[in-house]
Amino acid sequence: VDMLSLIKEYKLPNEFPQPVIDEALQISQTIDEKNIAQRVDLRNEEIFTIDGEDAKDLDDAVNVKKNEDGTYTLGVHIADVSNYVTENSPLDKEARKRATSVYLVDRVIPMLPHKLSNGICSLNQGEDRLALSCIMEIDENGNIISHEIVETLINVDRRMSYTQVRDVLIGEKEACEKHKDFISMFKLMKELSDILRKKRYGRGAINFEFPECKIKLDDKGRVISIEPYERNSATKIIEDF
Repeated sequence: VDMLSLIKEYKLPNEFPQPVIDEALQISQTIDEKNIAQRVDLRNEEIFTIDGEDAKDLDDAVNVKKNEDGTYTLGVHIADVSNYVTENSPLDKEARKRATSVYLVDRVIPMLPHKLSNGICSLNQGEDRLALSCIMEIDENGNIISHEIVETLINVDRRMSYTQVRDVLIGEKEACEKHKDFISMFKLMKELSDILRKKRYGRGAINFEFPECKIKLDDKGRVISIEPYERNSATKIIEDF
């Protein structure tokens, strides 16, 4: 009742108009073969999403390779929502009206229907997805030598949480055993992240540490704890990339 009262008070758009729902239902949850031919196929690359434990819409993924000359290749892959939400369609007009997803304590009021945001537009593990990728060549001092932005087809190898990646990086035994095939990748990510952060601070960047809190609820929606949201080495990797 408290949440519904807040939604009414702030006039939040809690339901989608029927034309928007109808359009979302018509969108296939599998990728059309004709889309594949027009894209750079990165499905053989090791690519990871790194998000909070309870994230449902996974909209960005990353991967890193170190080259023989000491440079790094960084890929940042963003879900290609524009392939499904076309300009001036009912979905597009509704998304523009909402402008953002609204995160409440116990729910999210999404900018796009869940069928899209948690489905074909979410970079789910083990599923082919359309993405817009920025592929960057970076030297050992953090200088971007070159970059290209391309329409791609990706398949995420593992959906990781910030906590899991942090545990691997600090050498926590269980996490290292569970993700042993990817330890070198996460260490390489940390290596590049440190280089990029050092360069940014060298340019005079200021880090604003605003504390955020995570509110935990019981099954009846009552608050059982309020804990500070921890920023760790894994969250910094995603921020830097």
